[in-house]
Amino acid sequence: MTQKRSVARTVARVALGLTLVAVGITHLTVARKDFQAQVPDWVPFDKDAVVLASGAVEITLGTALTVLSKHQKAVGTVAALFLTAVFPGNISQWVNGRDAFGLDNDRKRAVRLLFQPLLVAWALWSTRRR
Repeated sequence: MTQKRSVARTVARVALGLTLVAVGITHLTVARKDFQAQVPDWVPFDKDAVVLASGAVEITLGTALTVLSKHQKAVGTVAALFLTAVFPGNISQWVNGRDAFGLDNDRKRAVRLLFQPLLVAWALWSTRRR
């Protein structure tokens, strides 16, 4: 049972890492405008700079999740904190009714909010031994 659980967590950790790398790359390339729609107006920095910085962080975290198995608990904690830190952007998109990523109505934007806690849980679960 422990071996199966370990394999499942490893697969989940690497899958999350690869997902973060892919999403980070889209921050820097094809989805920059869509990600700008998620940056809350109260953030005191240029929206494009925030998108570029968060994309670089996602690529770094995703790479670390994939290759730093000895430090997976620490990297998982940092990834969970990052995913929590960007959650206000999802809330801002919903509150301000900003269309992006096909989220073109309040219901879709509200449903999207439910997935962020799952990502946080994924980061934590996949990087713990038990």
